[in-house]
Amino acid sequence: MADLTITPSDVVVSSNAVIEHGTAGTTVTAGQMVYKNTTTGKYELADNNSATAAVRQPRGIALNGAANGQPLAIQKSGDITLGSVLTAGTAYYLSDTAGGICPLADLATGEYYVLLGLAKSATVLSLDVQYPGVAVA
Repeated sequence: MADLTITPSDVVVSSNAVIEHGTAGTTVTAGQMVYKNTTTGKYELADNNSATAAVRQPRGIALNGAANGQPLAIQKSGDITLGSVLTAGTAYYLSDTAGGICPLADLATGEYYVLLGLAKSATVLSLDVQYPGVAVA
């Protein structure tokens, strides 16, 4: 399999979403996973095989597109519609492609397990980020 191909216009929050606002530190597209850079305070793309632990710990999923320095809204938890790219009951993880989302089968040795959530349907992900700090052996 491959990373999910998310159409930015399909990214829609639900009534139980926990949302945070900030500033992009790089170009971000709606549907990408981001972390908060503790040095700059800006959101950048998360990556499960980064040498920097903080980059492997996503804060949430971008709800809008933004360039460096522009406002960015992220969803930290709750249900989120991503479009018809999910398989109900499947767990989705942070990818080794910056900002990407993938199924478990795509994780490889040296990457880190970062559970993003479980698909409730073909379109909705129940977002609940969990980073245990464990690498794939």
